[in-house]
Amino acid sequence: MSCKSKGINGERDLVHQFWALGLACQRSAGSGSSRFPSPDLIVGNKTRKLAIECKITKDSKKYFTNEEIEALKEFSDIFGAEPWIAVKFKKTDWFFLTLEDLNRSNKCYIADVNMAKTKGLLINELISDNY
Repeated sequence: MSCKSKGINGERDLVHQFWALGLACQRSAGSGSSRFPSPDLIVGNKTRKLAIECKITKDSKKYFTNEEIEALKEFSDIFGAEPWIAVKFKKTDWFFLTLEDLNRSNKCYIADVNMAKTKGLLINELISDNY
């Protein structure tokens, strides 16, 4: 299975999970290939909107370009959504991270598995009334 197929399947998995938990969720096909900012998923209900960039990796770190993060921020600002990163490392559940949770270098943003386990939220925590 190609990396692109794994990513698409991961996004679809999250769509099903969000709907099962009572939130509307739409996958943006071709996100990242448009000249307009477009997150992978748009999730929400009457009171809350999330814009989510999703990544799956078999490595212990996942890198995000400055352009990816800036596009997510721009879309979220215009749409009035909370920007989130969803990352799934090998043999883990999905972790949801705020942009502030990510480590930053001069060239990119970085999520690593240990940081995700410490700072990240699981899907039930992300959508709980307490957050």
